Amino acid sequence: MAEFVWEARGRTGDIRKGTMEADSELAVQNRLRAQQLNPTRVKKKGFDLKNIKIGFGSGVTPTDLVKFIRQFATMIDAGLPLVQCLEILSNQEPNKIFQAALKDIKSTVEQGATFSDALRRHPKIFDDLFVNLVQAGEVGGILDTILTRLAVYIEKRVKLGRQVRGALAYPTAVIVILIVVVFVLMTFVIPAFEGMFAEFGAKDALPGLTKMVIAISKGFVGYLPLIILGGIGAVVGATYFYRNPRGKKLVHKTMLRLPIIGNVLQKIAVARFTRTLGTLLASGVPILDALDIVAKTAGNVVIEEGLMYARARISEGKNMADPLAEIKVFPGMVVQMVAVGEQTGALDTMLNKIADFYEEEVDVAVSALTSLLEPILMVVVGAVVGVVLVSMYLPIFSLAGNIKAD
Repeated sequence: MAEFVWEARGRTGDIRKGTMEADSELAVQNRLRAQQLNPTRVKKKGFDLKNIKIGFGSGVTPTDLVKFIRQFATMIDAGLPLVQCLEILSNQEPNKIFQAALKDIKSTVEQGATFSDALRRHPKIFDDLFVNLVQAGEVGGILDTILTRLAVYIEKRVKLGRQVRGALAYPTAVIVILIVVVFVLMTFVIPAFEGMFAEFGAKDALPGLTKMVIAISKGFVGYLPLIILGGIGAVVGATYFYRNPRGKKLVHKTMLRLPIIGNVLQKIAVARFTRTLGTLLASGVPILDALDIVAKTAGNVVIEEGLMYARARISEGKNMADPLAEIKVFPGMVVQMVAVGEQTGALDTMLNKIADFYEEEVDVAVSALTSLLEPILMVVVGAVVGVVLVSMYLPIFSLAGNIKAD
Protein backbone atom coordinates (compact mmCIF):
# COMPACT_ATOMS: atom_id res chain seq x y z
CA MET A 1 0.00 0.00 0.00
CA ALA A 2 1.09 3.56 -0.69
CA GLU A 3 0.05 6.96 0.63
CA PHE A 4 -1.84 9.30 -1.71
CA VAL A 5 -2.69 12.99 -1.50
CA TRP A 6 -6.23 13.69 -2.68
CA GLU A 7 -8.48 16.63 -3.42
CA ALA A 8 -12.22 16.26 -3.92
CA ARG A 9 -15.41 18.27 -4.18
CA GLY A 10 -18.27 17.64 -1.73
CA ARG A 11 -21.98 17.59 -2.46
CA THR A 12 -22.27 21.24 -1.45
CA GLY A 13 -19.43 22.23 -3.78
CA ASP A 14 -16.79 22.67 -1.08
CA ILE A 15 -13.21 21.54 -1.74
CA ARG A 16 -11.72 18.98 0.64
CA LYS A 17 -8.16 17.70 0.88
CA GLY A 18 -6.44 14.89 2.70
CA THR A 19 -4.22 11.82 2.55
CA MET A 20 -5.16 8.16 2.26
CA GLU A 21 -3.36 4.83 2.17
CA ALA A 22 -4.43 2.57 -0.67
CA ASP A 23 -3.13 0.14 -3.30
CA SER A 24 -3.71 2.46 -6.27
CA GLU A 25 -5.12 5.81 -7.37
CA LEU A 26 -8.26 4.01 -8.53
CA ALA A 27 -8.80 2.59 -5.03
CA VAL A 28 -8.56 6.11 -3.58
CA GLN A 29 -11.05 7.44 -6.14
CA ASN A 30 -13.49 4.62 -5.43
CA ARG A 31 -13.25 5.17 -1.68
CA LEU A 32 -13.84 8.91 -2.08
CA ARG A 33 -16.89 8.30 -4.29
CA ALA A 34 -18.23 5.91 -1.64
CA GLN A 35 -18.02 8.87 0.76
CA GLN A 36 -20.07 10.92 -1.74
CA LEU A 37 -17.05 12.99 -2.75
CA ASN A 38 -16.07 13.75 -6.35
CA PRO A 39 -12.26 13.34 -6.67
CA THR A 40 -10.55 16.10 -8.66
CA ARG A 41 -6.89 15.20 -7.98
CA VAL A 42 -5.20 12.06 -6.63
CA LYS A 43 -1.42 11.85 -6.48
CA LYS A 44 0.99 9.41 -4.88
CA LYS A 45 2.82 11.03 -1.97
CA GLY A 46 6.61 11.03 -2.21
CA PHE A 47 9.14 11.63 0.55
CA ASP A 48 9.85 15.25 1.28
CA LEU A 49 11.39 16.79 4.36
CA LYS A 50 8.59 19.34 4.22
CA ASN A 51 6.12 16.52 4.75
CA ILE A 52 7.56 15.74 8.18
CA LYS A 53 5.26 17.75 10.43
CA ILE A 54 4.61 17.73 14.12
CA GLY A 55 0.89 17.68 14.74
CA PHE A 56 -0.55 19.75 17.55
CA GLY A 57 -4.11 18.40 17.26
CA SER A 58 -7.30 20.21 16.44
CA GLY A 59 -7.31 22.54 19.45
CA VAL A 60 -10.51 20.86 20.70
CA THR A 61 -10.14 18.48 23.65
CA PRO A 62 -12.29 15.35 24.21
CA THR A 63 -13.74 17.14 27.25
CA ASP A 64 -14.92 20.00 25.01
CA LEU A 65 -16.43 17.46 22.63
CA VAL A 66 -18.25 15.46 25.31
CA LYS A 67 -19.66 18.64 26.88
CA PHE A 68 -20.94 19.80 23.49
CA ILE A 69 -22.46 16.40 22.66
CA ARG A 70 -24.33 16.07 25.95
CA GLN A 71 -25.70 19.63 25.82
CA PHE A 72 -26.65 19.22 22.16
CA ALA A 73 -28.41 15.89 22.86
CA THR A 74 -30.40 17.46 25.71
CA MET A 75 -31.51 20.36 23.50
CA ILE A 76 -32.51 18.06 20.62
CA ASP A 77 -34.45 15.84 23.04
CA ALA A 78 -36.26 18.96 24.33
CA GLY A 79 -37.45 19.68 20.79
CA LEU A 80 -35.30 22.71 19.94
CA PRO A 81 -34.54 23.21 16.22
CA LEU A 82 -31.06 22.11 15.08
CA VAL A 83 -29.93 25.57 13.99
CA GLN A 84 -31.07 27.13 17.26
CA CYS A 85 -29.12 24.49 19.24
CA LEU A 86 -25.97 25.27 17.26
CA GLU A 87 -26.54 29.01 17.71
CA ILE A 88 -26.83 28.70 21.51
CA LEU A 89 -23.89 26.33 21.91
CA SER A 90 -21.57 28.29 19.61
CA ASN A 91 -22.27 31.55 21.48
CA GLN A 92 -21.48 30.05 24.89
CA GLU A 93 -18.46 27.97 23.78
CA PRO A 94 -15.28 29.36 25.47
CA ASN A 95 -12.88 27.53 23.12
CA LYS A 96 -12.45 29.97 20.20
CA ILE A 97 -11.38 27.25 17.73
CA PHE A 98 -14.40 25.11 18.57
CA GLN A 99 -16.65 28.17 18.53
CA ALA A 100 -15.54 29.06 15.00
CA ALA A 101 -16.16 25.47 13.84
CA LEU A 102 -19.66 25.43 15.37
CA LYS A 103 -20.54 28.73 13.72
CA ASP A 104 -19.36 27.37 10.36
CA ILE A 105 -21.44 24.19 10.90
CA LYS A 106 -24.50 26.30 11.74
CA SER A 107 -24.00 28.41 8.61
CA THR A 108 -23.61 25.29 6.45
CA VAL A 109 -26.80 23.74 7.86
CA GLU A 110 -28.69 26.98 7.21
CA GLN A 111 -27.64 26.72 3.56
CA GLY A 112 -29.42 23.39 3.24
CA ALA A 113 -26.73 20.82 4.08
CA THR A 114 -27.38 17.99 6.51
CA PHE A 115 -25.80 18.13 9.97
CA SER A 116 -23.48 15.22 9.15
CA ASP A 117 -22.29 16.90 5.92
CA ALA A 118 -21.60 20.08 7.87
CA LEU A 119 -19.54 18.11 10.38
CA ARG A 120 -17.46 16.60 7.55
CA ARG A 121 -16.07 20.08 6.87
CA HIS A 122 -14.06 19.77 10.10
CA PRO A 123 -12.36 16.34 9.99
CA LYS A 124 -9.78 17.25 12.64
CA ILE A 125 -12.55 17.75 15.19
CA PHE A 126 -15.19 15.27 14.00
CA ASP A 127 -13.71 12.03 12.67
CA ASP A 128 -15.37 9.48 10.36
CA LEU A 129 -16.85 7.57 13.29
CA PHE A 130 -18.48 10.70 14.71
CA VAL A 131 -19.88 11.79 11.35
CA ASN A 132 -21.24 8.36 10.42
CA LEU A 133 -22.95 7.95 13.79
CA VAL A 134 -24.59 11.36 13.41
CA GLN A 135 -25.66 10.43 9.88
CA ALA A 136 -27.21 7.20 11.19
CA GLY A 137 -29.01 9.21 13.88
CA GLU A 138 -30.36 11.65 11.28
CA VAL A 139 -31.64 8.84 9.06
CA GLY A 140 -33.21 6.92 11.95
CA GLY A 141 -34.64 9.99 13.67
CA ILE A 142 -32.81 9.18 16.92
CA LEU A 143 -30.12 11.85 16.86
CA ASP A 144 -30.38 12.57 20.61
CA THR A 145 -29.94 8.86 21.47
CA ILE A 146 -26.98 8.53 19.11
CA LEU A 147 -25.32 11.62 20.58
CA THR A 148 -25.68 10.30 24.13
CA ARG A 149 -24.20 6.97 23.03
CA LEU A 150 -21.38 8.83 21.29
CA ALA A 151 -20.59 10.80 24.45
CA VAL A 152 -20.31 7.56 26.44
CA TYR A 153 -18.03 6.10 23.76
CA ILE A 154 -15.69 9.11 23.79
CA GLU A 155 -15.54 9.09 27.60
CA LYS A 156 -14.56 5.41 27.62
CA ARG A 157 -12.00 5.99 24.87
CA VAL A 158 -10.46 8.86 26.82
CA LYS A 159 -10.34 6.71 29.96
CA LEU A 160 -8.50 3.97 28.06
CA GLY A 161 -6.02 6.50 26.69
CA ARG A 162 -5.40 7.93 30.16
CA GLN A 163 -4.62 4.46 31.49
CA VAL A 164 -1.98 3.93 28.83
CA ARG A 165 -0.48 7.41 29.18
CA GLY A 166 -0.44 7.08 32.96
CA ALA A 167 1.49 3.82 32.68
CA LEU A 168 4.04 5.40 30.34
CA ALA A 169 4.53 8.58 32.38
CA TYR A 170 6.82 7.07 35.05
CA PRO A 171 9.10 5.07 32.71
CA THR A 172 9.38 8.07 30.38
CA ALA A 173 10.33 10.37 33.26
CA VAL A 174 12.96 7.91 34.53
CA ILE A 175 14.49 7.49 31.05
CA VAL A 176 14.65 11.29 30.55
CA ILE A 177 16.29 11.72 33.97
CA LEU A 178 18.78 8.95 33.13
CA ILE A 179 19.73 10.67 29.87
CA VAL A 180 20.22 14.00 31.67
CA VAL A 181 22.29 12.37 34.45
CA VAL A 182 24.53 10.54 31.95
CA PHE A 183 25.03 13.75 29.97
CA VAL A 184 26.03 15.71 33.08
CA LEU A 185 28.36 12.95 34.32
CA MET A 186 30.09 12.50 30.97
CA THR A 187 30.37 16.20 30.15
CA PHE A 188 31.21 17.82 33.51
CA VAL A 189 31.75 15.43 36.42
CA ILE A 190 34.18 12.89 34.93
CA PRO A 191 36.41 15.53 33.22
CA ALA A 192 36.64 17.35 36.60
CA PHE A 193 37.80 14.15 38.31
CA GLU A 194 40.28 13.51 35.50
CA GLY A 195 41.82 16.96 36.02
CA MET A 196 42.07 16.30 39.75
CA PHE A 197 43.84 12.97 39.16
CA ALA A 198 46.30 14.69 36.80
CA GLU A 199 47.13 17.29 39.48
CA PHE A 200 47.95 14.54 41.98
CA GLY A 201 50.15 12.81 39.41
CA ALA A 202 48.11 9.61 39.63
CA LYS A 203 46.84 9.61 36.06
CA ASP A 204 49.08 6.75 34.93
CA ALA A 205 48.29 4.55 37.96
CA LEU A 206 44.50 4.67 37.65
CA PRO A 207 42.45 1.44 37.94
CA GLY A 208 41.21 -0.15 34.71
CA LEU A 209 37.56 0.71 35.42
CA THR A 210 38.44 4.38 35.93
CA LYS A 211 40.46 4.51 32.71
CA MET A 212 37.58 2.94 30.79
CA VAL A 213 35.01 5.45 32.15
CA ILE A 214 37.35 8.40 31.42
CA ALA A 215 37.92 7.12 27.87
CA ILE A 216 34.15 6.88 27.33
CA SER A 217 33.74 10.42 28.67
CA LYS A 218 36.46 11.76 26.35
CA GLY A 219 34.85 10.05 23.38
CA PHE A 220 31.45 11.39 24.33
CA VAL A 221 32.69 14.99 24.70
CA GLY A 222 34.92 14.81 21.63
CA TYR A 223 32.23 13.41 19.36
CA LEU A 224 29.28 15.26 20.91
CA PRO A 225 28.50 17.27 17.71
CA LEU A 226 28.53 14.05 15.69
CA ILE A 227 26.39 12.30 18.30
CA ILE A 228 23.83 15.13 18.11
CA LEU A 229 23.85 15.04 14.29
CA GLY A 230 23.55 11.28 14.41
CA GLY A 231 20.57 11.55 16.75
CA ILE A 232 18.86 14.03 14.42
CA GLY A 233 19.63 11.77 11.46
CA ALA A 234 18.21 8.78 13.31
CA VAL A 235 14.98 10.68 14.07
CA VAL A 236 14.62 11.78 10.42
CA GLY A 237 15.42 8.27 9.19
CA ALA A 238 12.98 6.68 11.63
CA THR A 239 10.29 9.19 10.58
CA TYR A 240 10.84 8.40 6.89
CA PHE A 241 10.84 4.65 7.61
CA TYR A 242 7.62 4.91 9.60
CA ARG A 243 5.93 7.05 6.96
CA ASN A 244 6.65 4.35 4.39
CA PRO A 245 3.71 1.88 4.38
CA ARG A 246 6.02 -1.15 4.51
CA GLY A 247 8.04 0.35 7.34
CA LYS A 248 4.92 1.23 9.33
CA LYS A 249 3.56 -2.30 8.86
CA LEU A 250 6.86 -3.81 10.03
CA VAL A 251 6.91 -1.59 13.14
CA HIS A 252 3.30 -2.38 14.02
CA LYS A 253 3.80 -6.12 13.48
CA THR A 254 6.93 -6.08 15.66
CA MET A 255 5.14 -4.17 18.42
CA LEU A 256 2.40 -6.79 18.60
CA ARG A 257 5.01 -9.56 18.89
CA LEU A 258 7.05 -7.94 21.65
CA PRO A 259 7.10 -9.89 24.93
CA ILE A 260 4.77 -8.49 27.62
CA ILE A 261 4.22 -5.16 25.78
CA GLY A 262 2.75 -6.93 22.75
CA ASN A 263 0.12 -8.58 24.93
CA VAL A 264 -0.88 -5.20 26.39
CA LEU A 265 -1.09 -3.65 22.92
CA GLN A 266 -3.26 -6.51 21.71
CA LYS A 267 -5.68 -6.01 24.60
CA ILE A 268 -5.85 -2.28 23.87
CA ALA A 269 -6.58 -3.07 20.20
CA VAL A 270 -9.35 -5.52 21.16
CA ALA A 271 -10.95 -3.02 23.55
CA ARG A 272 -10.85 -0.26 20.92
CA PHE A 273 -12.14 -2.52 18.10
CA THR A 274 -15.05 -3.99 20.05
CA ARG A 275 -16.11 -0.69 21.65
CA THR A 276 -16.07 1.17 18.33
CA LEU A 277 -17.80 -1.57 16.32
CA GLY A 278 -20.37 -2.17 19.06
CA THR A 279 -21.23 1.53 19.20
CA LEU A 280 -21.57 1.76 15.41
CA LEU A 281 -23.75 -1.34 15.08
CA ALA A 282 -25.97 -0.32 18.00
CA SER A 283 -26.49 3.03 16.26
CA GLY A 284 -27.71 1.41 13.05
CA VAL A 285 -24.60 1.81 10.89
CA PRO A 286 -24.38 -1.05 8.32
CA ILE A 287 -21.75 -3.64 9.23
CA LEU A 288 -19.62 -3.09 6.10
CA ASP A 289 -19.51 0.67 6.68
CA ALA A 290 -18.84 0.08 10.37
CA LEU A 291 -15.90 -2.24 9.66
CA ASP A 292 -14.45 0.31 7.22
CA ILE A 293 -14.56 2.98 9.94
CA VAL A 294 -13.20 0.64 12.62
CA ALA A 295 -10.30 -0.37 10.37
CA LYS A 296 -9.32 3.27 9.83
CA THR A 297 -9.38 3.99 13.57
CA ALA A 298 -7.57 0.77 14.58
CA GLY A 299 -4.24 2.55 15.05
CA ASN A 300 -2.30 -0.48 13.77
CA VAL A 301 -1.70 -1.34 10.11
CA VAL A 302 -1.71 -5.11 10.75
CA ILE A 303 -5.10 -4.93 12.48
CA GLU A 304 -6.42 -2.54 9.82
CA GLU A 305 -5.50 -4.94 7.00
CA GLY A 306 -7.00 -7.84 8.93
CA LEU A 307 -10.29 -6.00 9.43
CA MET A 308 -10.43 -4.99 5.77
CA TYR A 309 -9.92 -8.66 4.86
CA ALA A 310 -12.76 -9.60 7.21
CA ARG A 311 -14.92 -6.90 5.62
CA ALA A 312 -14.24 -8.31 2.15
CA ARG A 313 -15.21 -11.82 3.31
CA ILE A 314 -18.40 -10.53 4.95
CA SER A 315 -19.32 -8.74 1.72
CA GLU A 316 -19.12 -12.17 0.03
CA GLY A 317 -21.73 -13.54 2.42
CA LYS A 318 -19.54 -14.93 5.21
CA ASN A 319 -20.18 -14.33 8.89
CA MET A 320 -17.82 -12.18 10.96
CA ALA A 321 -16.35 -14.80 13.27
CA ASP A 322 -14.71 -16.97 10.58
CA PRO A 323 -12.59 -14.24 8.92
CA LEU A 324 -11.67 -12.84 12.36
CA ALA A 325 -10.36 -16.30 13.25
CA GLU A 326 -8.41 -16.48 9.96
CA ILE A 327 -6.49 -13.23 10.46
CA LYS A 328 -5.23 -14.45 13.88
CA VAL A 329 -5.04 -10.95 15.34
CA PHE A 330 -7.65 -11.27 18.06
CA PRO A 331 -7.74 -13.87 20.87
CA GLY A 332 -9.86 -16.98 20.40
CA MET A 333 -12.23 -15.93 23.18
CA VAL A 334 -13.11 -12.74 21.30
CA VAL A 335 -13.84 -14.69 18.10
CA GLN A 336 -16.05 -17.17 19.99
CA MET A 337 -18.02 -14.39 21.68
CA VAL A 338 -18.49 -12.64 18.33
CA ALA A 339 -19.82 -15.93 16.91
CA VAL A 340 -22.27 -16.21 19.82
CA GLY A 341 -23.36 -12.60 19.29
CA GLU A 342 -24.05 -13.29 15.62
CA GLN A 343 -26.02 -16.46 16.38
CA THR A 344 -28.19 -14.74 19.00
CA GLY A 345 -28.69 -11.57 16.96
CA ALA A 346 -27.17 -9.41 19.68
CA LEU A 347 -23.74 -8.72 18.20
CA ASP A 348 -23.64 -5.08 19.30
CA THR A 349 -24.44 -6.03 22.92
CA MET A 350 -21.83 -8.79 22.89
CA LEU A 351 -19.18 -6.47 21.46
CA ASN A 352 -19.79 -3.92 24.21
CA LYS A 353 -19.50 -6.67 26.83
CA ILE A 354 -16.19 -7.75 25.32
CA ALA A 355 -15.06 -4.11 25.39
CA ASP A 356 -15.98 -3.79 29.07
CA PHE A 357 -14.01 -6.95 29.88
CA TYR A 358 -10.92 -5.97 27.92
CA GLU A 359 -10.89 -2.42 29.26
CA GLU A 360 -10.62 -3.97 32.72
CA GLU A 361 -7.93 -6.31 31.38
CA VAL A 362 -6.00 -3.34 30.00
CA ASP A 363 -6.17 -1.66 33.41
CA VAL A 364 -4.74 -4.77 35.11
CA ALA A 365 -2.12 -5.38 32.39
CA VAL A 366 -0.95 -1.76 32.41
CA SER A 367 -0.61 -1.79 36.21
CA ALA A 368 1.38 -5.04 36.03
CA LEU A 369 3.62 -3.61 33.29
CA THR A 370 4.28 -0.49 35.35
CA SER A 371 5.12 -2.60 38.41
CA LEU A 372 7.55 -4.63 36.31
CA LEU A 373 9.23 -1.64 34.67
CA GLU A 374 9.75 0.38 37.86
CA PRO A 375 12.35 -1.90 39.51
CA ILE A 376 14.08 -2.62 36.17
CA LEU A 377 14.50 1.09 35.43
CA MET A 378 15.67 1.83 38.97
CA VAL A 379 18.28 -0.94 38.72
CA VAL A 380 19.50 0.49 35.37
CA VAL A 381 19.75 4.03 36.77
CA GLY A 382 21.47 2.79 39.93
CA ALA A 383 23.92 0.66 37.95
CA VAL A 384 24.94 3.53 35.63
CA VAL A 385 25.40 6.02 38.44
CA GLY A 386 27.05 3.39 40.68
CA VAL A 387 29.64 2.40 38.08
CA VAL A 388 30.61 6.02 37.49
CA LEU A 389 30.87 6.79 41.23
CA VAL A 390 32.91 3.67 42.01
CA SER A 391 35.26 4.31 39.10
CA MET A 392 35.89 7.88 40.25
CA TYR A 393 36.32 7.10 43.96
CA LEU A 394 38.63 4.08 43.58
CA PRO A 395 41.68 6.28 42.80
CA ILE A 396 40.75 8.58 45.71
CA PHE A 397 40.76 5.67 48.14
CA SER A 398 44.09 4.53 46.68
CA LEU A 399 45.59 8.01 47.11
CA ALA A 400 44.31 8.17 50.69
CA GLY A 401 45.94 4.80 51.44
CA ASN A 402 49.27 5.96 50.01
CA ILE A 403 49.18 9.13 52.13
CA LYS A 404 48.58 7.09 55.32
CA ALA A 405 51.40 4.73 54.40
CA ASP A 406 53.79 7.63 53.97
